Amino acid sequence: MTDPLLRIEDLHVEIAGRGRTVHALDGIDLDLAPGESLGIVGESGCGKTMTALSVLGLLPPGGTITGGRIRFDGTDLAAAPEPVLRGVRGNTVGMVFQDPLTSLNPTLTIGAQVAEPLLLHRKVSRAEAWAKAAETLRLVGMPRPAERMKNYPHQLSGGMRQRVAIAMALAPEPRLLIADEPTTALDVTTQHQILELIDELRARLGMALILVTHDLGVIARRVDRVAVMYGGRIAERAPVGPLFATPRHRYTQALFAALPERAPDAARPLATIPGLPPSLATRPTGCRFAPRCGFATDVCRAAEPELTDGRAGAAPAATAHAFACFHPTGPAAGADPAAELRPPVPAATPVRTEEPLLRLADVSKTYALHDGPFARRKPGRSGRAAQVSAVAGISLTVRRGETFGIVGESGSGKSTLARLAVGLEAPTGGTIRFAGRDIGRLTRRELRAHRREVQLMFQDSYAAMDPRMRVGAVLREPLVIQGTGGAADQRRRIAGLLDEVGLPRGAVDRYPHEFSGGQRQRLGLARALALAPSLVVADEPVSALDVSVQAQILNLLRELQREKGLTYLFISHDLAVVRYVADTVGVMYLGKLVETGPAELVLARPLHPYTRALLDTANAPDPDAGPAGAPLHGEAPSAAAPPSGCRFRTRCPAATGLCATTEPPVAEPYTPGHQVACHFPATAGRVSSG
Repeated sequence: MTDPLLRIEDLHVEIAGRGRTVHALDGIDLDLAPGESLGIVGESGCGKTMTALSVLGLLPPGGTITGGRIRFDGTDLAAAPEPVLRGVRGNTVGMVFQDPLTSLNPTLTIGAQVAEPLLLHRKVSRAEAWAKAAETLRLVGMPRPAERMKNYPHQLSGGMRQRVAIAMALAPEPRLLIADEPTTALDVTTQHQILELIDELRARLGMALILVTHDLGVIARRVDRVAVMYGGRIAERAPVGPLFATPRHRYTQALFAALPERAPDAARPLATIPGLPPSLATRPTGCRFAPRCGFATDVCRAAEPELTDGRAGAAPAATAHAFACFHPTGPAAGADPAAELRPPVPAATPVRTEEPLLRLADVSKTYALHDGPFARRKPGRSGRAAQVSAVAGISLTVRRGETFGIVGESGSGKSTLARLAVGLEAPTGGTIRFAGRDIGRLTRRELRAHRREVQLMFQDSYAAMDPRMRVGAVLREPLVIQGTGGAADQRRRIAGLLDEVGLPRGAVDRYPHEFSGGQRQRLGLARALALAPSLVVADEPVSALDVSVQAQILNLLRELQREKGLTYLFISHDLAVVRYVADTVGVMYLGKLVETGPAELVLARPLHPYTRALLDTANAPDPDAGPAGAPLHGEAPSAAAPPSGCRFRTRCPAATGLCATTEPPVAEPYTPGHQVACHFPATAGRVSSG
C-alpha cells in the first residue's frame, strides 16, 4: 500500500484574541495518497479552511497548532521552523485562494507574479522564469498568454484571475495542490472550466489535491474521497460514491436534504438545519451536532461519538466509510433517509395573475468606454467614444405574483438589467413600464414614490450596509427617507420586519459585522421589505451562502411571497436554485435575451444552444451524473465589440454563415410562451401533438 503523501494526526488549532480562545480544530485525522484527491465540505466556520491553512502554517493572527502532527513527505510541518515552511509554500505545496483579486498583488504584472515562485524556489534565470510563466499561463488556458503577462490583475475578468492564481500555484509543479473555494463566486461556465482545468493538470502532473468547498455539486465528480466537517471535527469520511449514495451522519444527511436538486417538487419547502453551528470558544459536551439534530438523545448530549465504520474494534482505515454518530442513517439502498427532514407542503399557494407588473420593451443600455477615471473618452474606430453594449434590445414581462428568473454568465448583463428594473439606471433606448406607468416619464416626485414599490436585494448584503450604523438605523433609513410614520411607528415596523425574517428584535442594537452571512442576507431582505414593495429584484441573493443557509433564505423568500403577494425578479447563475424558485426563466447572453419561457420547459427542453450548454456545464450533486452534451468553452466576446449577427455564434458549434450576417428574431417555434432567438432552435423543445 502506498505511503500517504500527507498525514494529519490528531490536529488541534486554537486562535487567541479579544479575551477568548477559539478551538478551531479539535482532533483532525486525514490521509492523502500521492495523486489522490480529497474534498473537504461543511458549513462556514466548520474548520475547512483552517485545516488547509494549517498545512502551510498560514494561520491567522493568534492562531497556534497546540497538538498533533502534519506529516508531508516525511516532514512534520506542524513542528517545522519558518524557513522550512517557506521552502514548502508555493514550491512542493501550492495553494489557490478563494478570492484571486485579493491574493494577487495589484502593483505587479501577471508575468511577474507567475514567475515569482520560480525565482524563489528554482535556480533559474529571470528569462527562464519568464518563459516558464508564459508556458504555465498557456497550460491553464489563458488566451493570448504573452499579452496577458503584461497586464495587471484589475484588467482581467474573474475567470482569468482565477487562472492566474492557479498558474502561480502550478508553476513550480508542486506535489500537492490545495484549492480553497476556487469557484464559489464564479458562474457555471467559468466554474466548469476551472474545475476541468484542475482535473486535467492534476492528471498530467500527478499531483494530489485537497479541494475545500461548501458546494456538494462541485465535489461530486471531482474528488476520490470526501471529509465532512462540523464544529472543528470530522463528522463523516468516505469515498465519494458511498457518501452520496448512503450518507450515514445525520449532519451529512441534512446537507443533502437542503439541496434544491433533492426537493421532491417546487411546492414543498427545502429541508433546513435549525439553529446555528456551535461557538468554538468553548468545547461543547457531547456530539457537537446534537443541539440541531432531530434524532439526538441523552447519550448524544452526554458523550462525544468517535469516528467509526460501524464495527467494533480498531479505528477505521482512511479509505473506509467512517462516521461519528450514535444514531446513523440506515444504509438501505434506494431509501430516502432525508424524507423526514422536509417540511410539509404549505396550505397557502402564491397568488399569480396574468396582470403584467413589470414590462420591458426593446430596452437597451450602453456605457461610454473610458481609458481611466480621469481620462477623456476612448475613441472607437469611427472617432466617436467607444461604447459597451450591456443590454441590447430586451423585451420581457413579469406578471404580478410570479418569480421571474434571469440566468447567464458573468458579463451577460443581468445586474445591469436589475438596475434598470428598479430605476437606478435610465435606459438608453426602449421603455420600462411598472404597473402601467412608463418610469422614464415620471416626475422626480413620482419617481420617489415609485421607489417605494420596487426594492433591490443585493448579492453582498454586508457591502450594502453602512458598517458604522446599527441594524436599527439601517432598517429605519428607508422609512425616514420616504417619511413613513413617526418614530414610534417606525420602531414597530422594524420590530415586525425582524419577526418576518426570523431575527431577534434585539438585533437592532448590533452592527452588521456581528451577524453571520445568512443573518446579514435576512437583514438585506428586511430592508428591501421595509416600504412594503410590490417587486423585489434579488441580485444573486444566495450565491455565496452554504447550502443549509441557502435553503433557509429560499424558504423565507417563498413564504413571504405567499403571505404578501410579492413579485420577484430573481437573478442567479445557479440553475438548480432558479429551477426551484422560478415560474418563468429568461436566459441572457452578452446583453441579449436568447430564450424565455416557463421554467419547467426552458430547463427541461432548452431550445437555444447556449441554454443547453449552461445546463450541461452545471455541477450536479451526483457522482454518477455526466454532461448530456458538449459543455461551453472559451471566453465570451467583449460587449464593447459584440459579434455581428447572432452574438453567440463565436462559441456555437452549430453556427453557419447566416448566423454571422443576420440577427435571429425572437420566435415561438414549438410551444406558445416558449420563445427563442436562434436560427436553428433545438428540436428537443418540440411538444408532441398526440
